[in-house]
Amino acid sequence: MGIKSDKIWLDGEFVDFADANVHILTHSLHYGLAAFEGIRCYKRDDGRSAVFRLREHVERLRDSCHIGTFPLPWTEDEVIEACLETVRVNKFEDCYIRPLAFLGDGEMGLSAMSNKVRLAIIAWPWGTYLGDDGIKNGIRAKISSFSRHHVNSAMAKGKFTGQYINSILAKREAMADGYQEALMLDTNGFVSEGSGENVFVVYKDKIYTTTYHEAILGGITRDTIITLAKERGYEIVERRMTRDFLYVSDEIFVVGTAAEVTPIREVDRRQIGTGKPGPVTTELQKAYFDVVKGSAEDKHEWLTYV
Repeated sequence: MGIKSDKIWLDGEFVDFADANVHILTHSLHYGLAAFEGIRCYKRDDGRSAVFRLREHVERLRDSCHIGTFPLPWTEDEVIEACLETVRVNKFEDCYIRPLAFLGDGEMGLSAMSNKVRLAIIAWPWGTYLGDDGIKNGIRAKISSFSRHHVNSAMAKGKFTGQYINSILAKREAMADGYQEALMLDTNGFVSEGSGENVFVVYKDKIYTTTYHEAILGGITRDTIITLAKERGYEIVERRMTRDFLYVSDEIFVVGTAAEVTPIREVDRRQIGTGKPGPVTTELQKAYFDVVKGSAEDKHEWLTYV
């Protein structure tokens, strides 16, 4: 897939796509200290385009920069408006939005205390991350040989570029072995998350997910699904889960801005449930899509119209 748009927002100005360049000595390119977000804009049934949970994403970007000790020099409202204007300028109806905060060139070495914090916002059309068939019929996943970061070796609540090396290695391993996704355990051997998604497990009419205070990213889609599930009367249990608990579960699905709500039909060559998306997954997937691009009432004020 070739990414293409007309304009990219860079440090407060729009530049042509081909001119959005940085110096080879950009600090984040060498050392990986940068924060980013993945946000989706959907065209809804009424024909209007809306960005899903934009403020929450920008708040998490701010928090990541704060954790990483390179605070953003733009306010949340300025970043929100820049995201919306990037969609408008490129005339997109459906798109993915990627804010990226990074340290520019200047000092080298690890600290680089005087380097300027820069911000780019890119938007482009992007379809289903794990495939249309995956959304409909479920995907195959494997437990990765790579462990998720320890909570005190990498700050799990920061969405940092450098930390995604862990995810890249897990994802590539899974795909090389014929799977679509990796499921990662923490350093204690309990289920953490996917390479880029949070994990939900359905077992005997209850929905389980790893507690927020473990080594997982605080997923905005995760929070959305918890809210939608509770509204439909499901009990949500946040706890540690073992890998063999996944094997005997009734349903598993992963969620994220890119992955949306994707069922898992097999883990480590073991069929999950019936081997097809189960009724709970299907119900919550439908509820999610009805909110982001259907006709559901925006009672939680999750939508920001372009």
